Amino acid sequence: MVLRVMSYNVRYFGHTLRGVGSTKSGLQAIATSIAALEDLPDVVCLQEVETRSLRSSLSHDKDTTQLEAWTAVLSQALEQAGKTRRFRSYYYPAHQYALGNAKLYTTGLGVLVADDLEVLSHNADAPHDITHRKTKTFGRLKQTRICAHVRIRNRRGESLDVFNTHLSLPAFTGKEFFVEEARMGYGRNQIEELASLVGFVEKESENRPFLLMGDFNSLSGSAVYQEVLRALPVVDPFPDLTGLDPLSLRKTWPTAGFMNLRMRIDHMFLGRGLVCRDIEGTHPFGQRDGLWHGLSDHVPVLGRFTTARRTL
Repeated sequence: MVLRVMSYNVRYFGHTLRGVGSTKSGLQAIATSIAALEDLPDVVCLQEVETRSLRSSLSHDKDTTQLEAWTAVLSQALEQAGKTRRFRSYYYPAHQYALGNAKLYTTGLGVLVADDLEVLSHNADAPHDITHRKTKTFGRLKQTRICAHVRIRNRRGESLDVFNTHLSLPAFTGKEFFVEEARMGYGRNQIEELASLVGFVEKESENRPFLLMGDFNSLSGSAVYQEVLRALPVVDPFPDLTGLDPLSLRKTWPTAGFMNLRMRIDHMFLGRGLVCRDIEGTHPFGQRDGLWHGLSDHVPVLGRFTTARRTL
């Protein structure tokens, strides 16, 4: 069996406003691009998704969450493209910034699952908190970071665990931030968050095949990246499929950009029993003729995979 997955930091569907507010055009553009894929993904993992707030109110009805609104827009785009596949969406709340009773903006993750797959379980009601807080006093001010989990099963009764995450930026207060040239993926706070993430993945996946995806805010070959490969039975399929080592991928295949900086910080790790067949639909950030150009400050990572022993 073949399954296709996608991980995408959508910047709250507000790239045209530099993330300050989401827009209807932002919702539509990303939905239209996904609908344009010849082979639609089975699972879509999103980072930087809102629930309800002042920032998100420009793009949809205030009584509807951002993910609900975008899922409806995606369904319309799929219908217009003549495609019958539809998705169920799950929102994983992370943090909210409020002024009195008014929510200025919120943060969270989203997971979409194709309607021909069964969802056995998920932790949308209580996402796993991986945030590293040095002190209780200032810890409340730190943006919460989480790991979303969903367990799916196909019609043949084979299950898979999918994990979606978004790690913090390296702490500015850590001296390594000023010592390491690359910085992204060398923060002590990031290593601490990863330790919590690894423990959660190990506990929930048990001996099942699993995927770990998201915005790690960590460069290929960085300390965080290497620790993922060491601590979990996973592989990054990109080096084998592109013929480039992790350090070369940093320069030639960025996944995100900020001003003139280009960074490869979004990753897809395949767990036990999984083999990636291709990364079709993925292109470097900044590729002007690419399907995803100009839609976010990230580009998505896509992969089509199968299992080594038909365990999925």
